[in-house]
Amino acid sequence: MPELSRPQPDGPEVPPDDAAAVNALRSAVMRLSRRLKHQRVDESLSPTEMSVLGTLARCGHATPGELARKEHVQPPSMTRIVAMLEAKGLVRLEAHADDRRQKVVTQTEQAEAMLEESRRKRNAWLAELASGLDEDEWAKVRAAAPVLEKLAQL
Repeated sequence: MPELSRPQPDGPEVPPDDAAAVNALRSAVMRLSRRLKHQRVDESLSPTEMSVLGTLARCGHATPGELARKEHVQPPSMTRIVAMLEAKGLVRLEAHADDRRQKVVTQTEQAEAMLEESRRKRNAWLAELASGLDEDEWAKVRAAAPVLEKLAQL
């Protein structure tokens, strides 16, 4: 039976080897994320605003309340974010089909183009970075990508 580390304050007991892997994963993901955030197309948008546009790109449209839940922010904060994005011409608000008290947020073509350019720039940067890996390391990254995507969705 593997030796267990002390219980984590916010989680279950973790075997020491797993705890080290979790720590390394957290640290690497955070550093890589910070570096990717610097590869922005539009410096006037905050990371949160970019994240909201990315969420709209994935789900098509959402109410401000749905966006707040998906982005893990309070509804009043999301209302302010949506208003800023609308003022910049990146989203539009439309009446909800079933509940006229609600609004539905949809990204504009301008936002779609900006997101596509941002993805292109970040992918190119990451591909350049990955070119420093050997074939075995790159194969491990390809294999890990779906697992990391699953973690991101949990």
